[in-house]
Amino acid sequence: MKEYKNIFKISLLIPLAAISLAGCQSEGEIIERPEKIYYDQAQRRMLTGNYIGAIEALETIESRYPFGKYAEQAQVELIYAHLMNSEPEAAHSSAEKFIRLHPRHPNIDYAYFMKGISSYTRDKNFLVRITGTDLSNRDISGAKESFSELAEFLTRFPESQYGPYAKQRSIYLRNMIARNELAAADYYITRKAYVASIRRANYVLENIPGSSENLRALKILLVSYDALGYSELYEDTKKVIALNFKNVEEPEDESSWFWTNVEKTKPE
Repeated sequence: MKEYKNIFKISLLIPLAAISLAGCQSEGEIIERPEKIYYDQAQRRMLTGNYIGAIEALETIESRYPFGKYAEQAQVELIYAHLMNSEPEAAHSSAEKFIRLHPRHPNIDYAYFMKGISSYTRDKNFLVRITGTDLSNRDISGAKESFSELAEFLTRFPESQYGPYAKQRSIYLRNMIARNELAAADYYITRKAYVASIRRANYVLENIPGSSENLRALKILLVSYDALGYSELYEDTKKVIALNFKNVEEPEDESSWFWTNVEKTKPE
């Protein structure tokens, strides 16, 4: 999706003035450097992928210059740096901290947006991690939290420049959650627990409307109804499929798209 490739490159910079503070040096003491030097250092490190070093520089600004001209921007970029350093929990905490400290900031929508994105990344490899596990018990709580947080973001900031991307993520997460429910339904079918599989499939149809998994849910109902001898429900479900899903193919997984794009970008 090329239109979202540079989503994190959208400028978030607060107008900043040059700082001309001179550090004092004495033997045995740490040299205090102007905060802009730390900020520029963080930028150079992020450009080279040294996110650990960037985090160190940004945290130095936050601790030594809490009221400086770069303090708020450093807090914004810490969210991104933590995310790119594979620290979604730290990114989420940084976003929550920024929201708490600067509720009226011009870029507060970015903090809400990144809060939702960082929750999603907790489960970015869940399809790999669940291999060989009990399919009825796998956890995608991060995806569910992300879906809820992005919904909050879209409600609060319907005109945000990050809105289109958040909407696309929400569609993907909704489909992921539906797939998770149906993976459990598949597992129950292998165990011949057909009542449980029916419950999962109906949950998707009733509570996750418009997901890409509706056809799959109906097919699970067909198998379960047939196994239980519910002929009337079986025939009714066949009619629903015939009426609503002519020439429809089940969707391909799109789990790799997000990381293909986000790892190439950063807020400026």
